[in-house]
Amino acid sequence: MNKKSFRDSFNLSNKVAIVTGGAGILGRHFCAGLAESGAKVVVVDIQEPKAKDLAQELSQRYKTKAIGIGCDVSQPESVNQMISAVLSEFGEIHILHNNAAAKSDDLDAFFAPFEQYSLDQWRTIMSVNLDGIFLVAQAVGKQMIRQGKGGSVIQTASVYGVIAPDQRIYEGSLYLERQINTPAVYSASKAGVIGLTQYLSTYWAKYGIRVNTLTPGGVESGQNDEFKRRYSNRVPLNRMAHAEEMVGALLYLASDASSYVTGQNIIVDGGLTAW
Repeated sequence: MNKKSFRDSFNLSNKVAIVTGGAGILGRHFCAGLAESGAKVVVVDIQEPKAKDLAQELSQRYKTKAIGIGCDVSQPESVNQMISAVLSEFGEIHILHNNAAAKSDDLDAFFAPFEQYSLDQWRTIMSVNLDGIFLVAQAVGKQMIRQGKGGSVIQTASVYGVIAPDQRIYEGSLYLERQINTPAVYSASKAGVIGLTQYLSTYWAKYGIRVNTLTPGGVESGQNDEFKRRYSNRVPLNRMAHAEEMVGALLYLASDASSYVTGQNIIVDGGLTAW
């Protein structure tokens, strides 16, 4: 019998965890889950004030060390500065949740039809959703190899990196009072995340570094009732997810509970991809 407690295998005490996009809709919950499990949390976000505020809140609520760092993950120098700041504070990195994704400043360009989609907008989204994932994974992976203790890397994709969106759900559907869709660049970038995860899981396996994907389904975050109804009708559990429902999968992948799991895509979608 394994002498280690099964419950203790989820304990992240004294582990240093970086979460990019940490102040976002999902990121806030991911950071809270890691902090509650005992990890020292680095909240990384392009909006540094929000990252610092959340880190202070986590420290007070969970009595663990948390810091906030501003970082543009699409820029190598910014990523390197972030890693240096983490190492200066904590000395090591044990967990990376590569979670940041782009929010376009030009929503008309972001939601434009595929036939009119601009290359500049495509590259802007890719620079964060895929280039940023690459840059942060590369920087953290180097550090984990130097440490020689393995590590866990979790990368956030999307259900639309696995299947195509059903365009019918967007008829009469609004997000924050705006007509929306899922652009092809988003699907392509998230499919790329899954592919990169699989590659790195085998490439870094000899170092004991596990690399997995966490793929959320649709999460309630300001959509109108029509969108929620149409989306829910496509889901076996007949509803959208709540943000906190993604956290359990992250804690599993970050902890020793998943010590023999690598190269996998954990899909948390209420059964959407089963149909």
